[in-house]
Amino acid sequence: MMERTPLVELPAALLHPQARPAARFVLGIDGGATKTLAAVLDLHSDELHVAHGGPSNQDAVGAEAAVRALLGTADEAIERAGIAPAELGAAVLAVAGTDTEAIVKRVRAERDDGWIVVNDVVAAWATATAAGPGVAVISGTGSNVFGVGPDGRCWRAGGWGHLLGDEGSGYWLGVESIRAALRDREASGPATALSDAAPAFFATASVEELASRVYAKPLTKGEIAAFAIETAKLAEQGDAVARELYERGASELAKQIVAVIRESGLEGSFPVGLIGSAFKAGAVFVEPLSSAVHVCAPQARVEIVEMAPVGGSVLLAARACGCGEQVPIAALAQLVEDALSV
Repeated sequence: MMERTPLVELPAALLHPQARPAARFVLGIDGGATKTLAAVLDLHSDELHVAHGGPSNQDAVGAEAAVRALLGTADEAIERAGIAPAELGAAVLAVAGTDTEAIVKRVRAERDDGWIVVNDVVAAWATATAAGPGVAVISGTGSNVFGVGPDGRCWRAGGWGHLLGDEGSGYWLGVESIRAALRDREASGPATALSDAAPAFFATASVEELASRVYAKPLTKGEIAAFAIETAKLAEQGDAVARELYERGASELAKQIVAVIRESGLEGSFPVGLIGSAFKAGAVFVEPLSSAVHVCAPQARVEIVEMAPVGGSVLLAARACGCGEQVPIAALAQLVEDALSV
């Protein structure tokens, strides 16, 4: 019988933080396939200094380039804060990708033990739960679910990429929408306004031409995921096929959430934070998802999370040096929003 161990765990430095009362500055990073964002927080003055960099997902650019982007962006944020790297109490680098081990080794070779690398889903969890018991549900271009129970037990479900998973994500919704249009075209499925919306969105003469383009000139994951916005509009307007796609996506995503709740030992009232562009669809997606989760966990608080994931990395860095209680989540969310709007 398969032995099931957690796919993602919290580093010891986050589970058992070393108190550093003198720590004043902490660094958080959100590294993804298209960009990297670093933020240094001054715990005394509540000032946040941010810097932007290129992609740092190992799957997209390779480990060497990813670490260059991570550390380069970090150094820029440190410089903007007017401090030396040695003045950081802790740094948490949350990086997207299927495996971060190569990133960990390279960062460890260049920086001290205060620099902690985690999967980006861990920072999303901190953003959604204020680094407390609860679940983070990511649904952007891809999808992923991660939660931590009251005893620190972790569990991840999903996150297998667009070929093997990403259920309920923007990409999944985009692909399923194109499939629904093709079924309509060949009369093997119900009629849907997606049949007109898809070729119009992708600037093709017909849905069959769109199908040829998918194979002859492959569309990127982001391009396909972007079509989910049109699916959401049609669902809101009452298109039965578009609504069913969101209901099915919610059902698939809920299965992963339920697994995370069960395996991490969560009970009673706890947050289930929804993060990512797919949830901009609103009630057509959120309501069936909430209903499915509440069958398993009636007291779960299913809510859309507004704070950018880099805020979760900053919060984890503060936690790593025993200063987590000094960072109220609402105040941090406002600082991040203000810094990113400049």
